[in-house]
Amino acid sequence: MAFIGALIGGYTNHLAIKMLFRPHEAKYIGKWRVPFTPGLIPKRRDELAKQLGRTVVEHLLTPETFKRRFFSNDMRKKAELWIQSQLSKHVFESHMTLQQWLSKAGIEHVPSLVEGKFDSILDEQMALIESRFASKTVKEIAPEQWQKQAEERIPEIVTYMIEKGETYFDSEEGRQTVKRLIDDFLSSKGTFGNMIQMFMGESSTIVDRVQPEIQKFLRAPGTFEILSNVIRGEWEKLKSRPLNELIGGFDLQPVLTKVKSYAKQELAVEKRLDSTLQSYWPEGAYWTAINLTPKITEFAFIQGEVKLEEMIQRLRLEEMVQEQVDSFPVERLEDLVLGISRKEFKMITVLGAVLGALIGLIQGGIVYLMNMI
Repeated sequence: MAFIGALIGGYTNHLAIKMLFRPHEAKYIGKWRVPFTPGLIPKRRDELAKQLGRTVVEHLLTPETFKRRFFSNDMRKKAELWIQSQLSKHVFESHMTLQQWLSKAGIEHVPSLVEGKFDSILDEQMALIESRFASKTVKEIAPEQWQKQAEERIPEIVTYMIEKGETYFDSEEGRQTVKRLIDDFLSSKGTFGNMIQMFMGESSTIVDRVQPEIQKFLRAPGTFEILSNVIRGEWEKLKSRPLNELIGGFDLQPVLTKVKSYAKQELAVEKRLDSTLQSYWPEGAYWTAINLTPKITEFAFIQGEVKLEEMIQRLRLEEMVQEQVDSFPVERLEDLVLGISRKEFKMITVLGAVLGALIGLIQGGIVYLMNMI
């Protein structure tokens, strides 16, 4: 009886374990479904998938788990070092020229584009200046500070003119100029001029008399006032004239063309683009490591933490786990569980046999005692 009990107990537990997975699908006799088919796990597969998905999301792959794993200070430092190493390697230590970088970004013919844009901007600004200021007077255009400074310079200009006049007329060149003017004047008067020359002598003598008078006139206080008033009056007239009257006789196009040519020559866009970033910014890697990369990393991690829960929800991890479990063949799921718990299941089978044997022994003992009585 012990043997029979052990056989029954062991086989019963073995059958119960098998019934967890088998049969894989429902069995029918006609239209009648055989009880306990399919096995427990195939039958409850959908519920198992949902429960596994819920367990993973609520207890395993939680936002706190991701934060501890991916948003730690150590991970942040590693990310910062990696970003900086990539910047240094692929940007600042690269032998690619600026033109090659632009070409890589799909931007071609940059020098001609820049020069064309420069010409266009210069033409637009020139046209804007002409349309805006051509009809306005100098007084309206020039800043008040400039006008005030110009008026304050008038005494300096007059003093400069008088000093230069004194120096000139005191020189031999000035003397010859006065002599030539006197000779021309006397010649133009014909007989009257000859009469004057008879009374006053040769033109050289007249020059000796006139030259000191010119110097005396230039040094006279009234001369300074006269010249100051004349220049100040002309300045007031000039301020009241429209700008187009002042520059109307000038063709500004050649000047504009020369400005463009000079600017393009100084810009030398093509030559400048034929250099590496390192040549223009040798301290770029150090600067970005101190000022840029830490801020980029900090911003990325802050935004990552803020958006983490939303991203996990968008990933739909619960649905992903459920779909993966649903897509598992039952045979594979059975192999997976048995591979993990095979020893335990064997122990359950053995335990069933042991319990069956004990029950058989007890039953045999009871029967033996009953027969003895």
